[in-house]
Amino acid sequence: MTKAIHNPALAGIDEHSSVSATFTVEPLQASYGNTLGNSIRRVLLSSIRGGAVVAFRVEGATHEFTTIPGVKEDVVDIMLNLKNVRVKVHTDEPVELRLEKKGAGPILASDIKSTADVEIVNPKQIIATIDDPKKSVVMDLVVESGRGYRTIEDSSTSRLHSDMIALDAVFSPVLRVRYKVDPTRVGQETNLDKLRITIDTDGTITPREAFEEAAAILVNQYTALSGSTTVEAAPALGQSDDEEANELNTPIEDLNLSARTANALVNNDIRTVHDLVTLSEQDLRELKGFGSKALDEVKDKLAELEL
Repeated sequence: MTKAIHNPALAGIDEHSSVSATFTVEPLQASYGNTLGNSIRRVLLSSIRGGAVVAFRVEGATHEFTTIPGVKEDVVDIMLNLKNVRVKVHTDEPVELRLEKKGAGPILASDIKSTADVEIVNPKQIIATIDDPKKSVVMDLVVESGRGYRTIEDSSTSRLHSDMIALDAVFSPVLRVRYKVDPTRVGQETNLDKLRITIDTDGTITPREAFEEAAAILVNQYTALSGSTTVEAAPALGQSDDEEANELNTPIEDLNLSARTANALVNNDIRTVHDLVTLSEQDLRELKGFGSKALDEVKDKLAELEL
């Protein structure tokens, strides 16, 4: 039996929507669920590249503590609304955008004249409201890409134009990250971890892109510290040799289970022996249409296969 630390595998991705997904990583060495889950979560929330409005200028307003004739919101409210405009920036340089609106009604993010370098992801975001039908509003915006959080003081010192009002900017496109660690097993290995990470983004990046970028950032950080030292890494449990791998890739239909049990497994997207052995007894009990008789039949079959 190898004493190397087994590498994990991305066992599945459950996409709840275009901006939310749950990633299942298993099997992990004992206690590695929290080790990986906490580190990936922290990187996801702090270090994923995104875009934000960092400064703006409204004709007729010289500073943030003022009002604009014919506009319902004051400049402070406009600042807060601009911080909620989600932008995808395709360049490392600051980009200037213009917004022009005439006549009564809401000013939306869709009124911003985007360019090839900038996409507005939430066009229905309200920026301000014109209540005078004869009023025209002209606004200049500066958007940038970055990581993490930039204070208003930093934005003030780096703004392109001195007459612009700076904003503190949250560049992170990841809105929320939750993770859960459950026990799992593979064959005779019973004290293993299963990690589930749920990622919600603002739509400027997909959950999968955020997950992979966070993992890549951690790889770079640890590689820089490891020097010339290398550690043997074993493949994911259940994939250590060809014979065992072939056995784990056996389709459920070839296990000679009863039709009812086999159909219940396949209907729950469990199609191979590998899919089956990564589930705990509790996971099996929670499967739709999977009763106690089916559980006993599966346990007997796995015992027969010495898994």
